[in-house]
Amino acid sequence: MTSLPVPKIGPYPVSAIGLGCMNLSHAYGISPSEADGIRLLNHALDAGVTFFDTAALYGMGANERLVGKAIMHRKAEFTLASKCVLDVYDGKRGLNGRPDAILKTLDQALVRLGTDHIDLYYLHRLDRNVPIEESVGALARAREAGKIGAIGVSEMSAPTIRRAHAEHPLAAVQSEYSPWVRNVEVAVLDTCRELGIGFVAFSPVARGFLAGAVSSLDFVEGDIRTAMPRFQEPSFTQNLALFERFKTVAETAGVTPAQLSLAWVLSRGDHIVPIPGTRSITHLDEDLAAASMDVSVEAFAAVDEIFAPGAVAGPRYSPAMQAQIDTELLPEEVAG
Repeated sequence: MTSLPVPKIGPYPVSAIGLGCMNLSHAYGISPSEADGIRLLNHALDAGVTFFDTAALYGMGANERLVGKAIMHRKAEFTLASKCVLDVYDGKRGLNGRPDAILKTLDQALVRLGTDHIDLYYLHRLDRNVPIEESVGALARAREAGKIGAIGVSEMSAPTIRRAHAEHPLAAVQSEYSPWVRNVEVAVLDTCRELGIGFVAFSPVARGFLAGAVSSLDFVEGDIRTAMPRFQEPSFTQNLALFERFKTVAETAGVTPAQLSLAWVLSRGDHIVPIPGTRSITHLDEDLAAASMDVSVEAFAAVDEIFAPGAVAGPRYSPAMQAQIDTELLPEEVAG
């Protein structure tokens, strides 16, 4: 077992690096076999991971079922997080933040996970057609009923976070954060620090890009990166040049690129917990080692220089995907 530092997300002590379970069932093309997914999830527990993140959307419920089958018999060993609002409605992905839809998704999630309680439950995205207070209120009632232990929100702006937190105290805010996605630095990180809310960083190695896992655009069918401008030409070639510089910094620091990215995220605040995802036990062990690595301030400064404002080519989402994101835009995105 790896000895990982133990920060807190709300009332829950968790490992300094958690596990995002999404890509075991969703988003990056062909999913691994159920047996391989079960093996990886249990290895993560054995290696010291005590924070696992899933969602109703992932694999149209398949990811929650996998987590339920793989590790819920070991529930006393970890904190479980899942999400609602962004789900499948009438066979299609959609947003529904109405209280009745939230509670229906939650009840279905409990069945899929094989439990009567989810520790941390997020509003996965902001439904702009429903006041955030109504959506949070539904989760507050679910908490009173004992179905969930704490409330979180995902990919929301500082003003929305403040409104949500006023309705019911939030334990966590989850958003994308890595050296090449810095939107939460506009206001969200400071807001979380001020309000005592934990921050959970998804895609902390930039959807594999800062791990060196994406060297060409030969994605398999169904990989969501094909719709992301940073993984399309001409932006992709420009961004590969940034990665080569990043890789050199990692080599000089004596760490892998993925470890440098994770160590950088961890260095940004003691209220931040990254949740990288992987299908590889070897890569999982590599990721977890980043929590105990001593990376120099100079190396982090070099990372910041590489990914200075405006350096990354292309927006992080297509217009259709960005429409579901409430997190603040960076100045260069607004200007663009």
